[in-house]
Parts: sequence; structure tokens; C-alpha cells
Amino acid sequence: MPTVKVRNLKNEEVGDFELSDAVFGVELNESLIHAAVKAYLAGARQGTVGTKTRGDVSGSGKKLWKQKGTGRARIASIRSPLWKGGGNVHGPQPRDWSQPLPKKMRRGALRSALSERLREGNLVVVEEFVLGQPKTKEFIGALSALGVEGKTLVVDTIDNDNLLLASRNVKGAKVVGAGGVNIYDVLYHEKLVMSRSAAEQLQAQLDPKKASAAAATEEGEAGEENTQEEEAA
Repeated sequence: MPTVKVRNLKNEEVGDFELSDAVFGVELNESLIHAAVKAYLAGARQGTVGTKTRGDVSGSGKKLWKQKGTGRARIASIRSPLWKGGGNVHGPQPRDWSQPLPKKMRRGALRSALSERLREGNLVVVEEFVLGQPKTKEFIGALSALGVEGKTLVVDTIDNDNLLLASRNVKGAKVVGAGGVNIYDVLYHEKLVMSRSAAEQLQAQLDPKKASAAAATEEGEAGEENTQEEEAA
């Protein structure tokens, strides 16, 4: 198992932390990471653009003049795309841009990216990220003491209000909970700072054995509930 030094906010070593091989000891899989990032970015597209066709614009549906005998071009409706104020032809319509990606592939890509950050030496584990006040200066000072520069992703509990408030105005820094870590943020931010509790929670979420055991437990509970309902009926 890979082992990292646990530090406090003064960059003093306070212990060791063993990381799971199943989460932080995975080989780099560039194709899987590319597929996960592509699916993430596709899901971020809104797809709310829309144009009005001839059936959507306002205007009478009455034929403006008779078909023959007037010397003018034949016309059926004032809402025709040939007329000013008419409908649009083949314009963009609202659509869902998301690309479905299996959960196992998403988690596998995240494990691969986290493992690469560890091999690069860009993963820092702190005992706890406690700030006395919600001050931006304190947050920047803590990162400087840890020797962290550039784009940084901080993973801690989302109940840490002082940390969330202090980091809002820091360009290049983002704070998320363990459940909010995604493949794009891990790749976009060069440095990754985790609290010990967040690292433990993230390992529990991404460990394939624990995930499969939890899924089996849920299926077993659902089966028991169905059996009890059938017996009661």
C-alpha cells in the first residue's frame, strides 16, 4: 500500500496514512480518462438553444390570396420561412448533449487520475483543514505553508464553513466534498490537498470491493422487502 505523510497546516509531519492500492495504486489509463472527461464536458452543455419553426411563430394560417390568376407568386401562409417574420428552417432545437458512461468506467477513470497525482507527488494529506476565521488571508497562508502553488483542489467536508468562505475569492482554488470529486477537477487542478477524513471517505466510495459489497447488500435488502410484501399479501 502507498503511504503518505500526514501534515498539519504548518507543514509539520504528524503521522502516516496508508492509501488503498485499489484506489491510489492504479495504472494510468489515458483512454478511459479521455472518455470520462469527454462525458463530463458533454453533460455540462445546456442545450437550451431553440428557434421557432413555422408552426411556432405567430400569424394567421389563412391563405393570403387565391392560388391562380393574381399574377403573384403562390403563397400558403404568412408564417412561411420565405417571408419576413416567418419561421426558421432546420434551426437548432433543444437537445440533451449528455453522453452516458457506465458508473464503473467513471470510477475507474477517477481512480487512475488520483493514482497519477500521487505518483507525481502532487497529493498532500493534512490532518484537518481548520481555519480560525473565514479569512482569505488564512487560507492562502495555509496553502503557502504546505508549499502548494498554482491551481489547487481542496477536498474536505462540506460542513467546513470557514474553509468554504475563505476560499471563494482565491483564483485557481476550489473546495469540494469527498462526494463532489470529479475527473475534470482532478485533471484541471495541478495540486490535490485532502484532509484525512476526506481521503478515508473517498477510498470507501471508490474501492471496487466495498462498492460491490454495498450493492449486494442493497439488493439483498430489496429482495427481503419483496419477500415480506408477498408473504403479507
